Amino acid sequence: MIIGSIVYSSKFVRELRQLPNEIATVAIRKEKIFRDNPLYPSLRLHALQGKLKGLWSISITGGYRIIFERESNGEILFISVGKHDIYRNL
Repeated sequence: MIIGSIVYSSKFVRELRQLPNEIATVAIRKEKIFRDNPLYPSLRLHALQGKLKGLWSISITGGYRIIFERESNGEILFISVGKHDIYRNL
């Protein structure tokens, strides 16, 4: 997967601001890793299934995820960030 630019939805920005500081710091660090090497093992990159088909997830910590969409122009749209239950809120 080649990473073009990353765009942030307003929902993602709002959720990121609400994360505990230590989780937000890790999320920012994981985004940098994602930009450099999206297949880095600790990101646990995977495509989502079912009603979320077409979306992707990377791991921030064991309990927190970033959900994103790959646009046809190569752009990445970060949609949501939060605990594992964010899948239910999409």
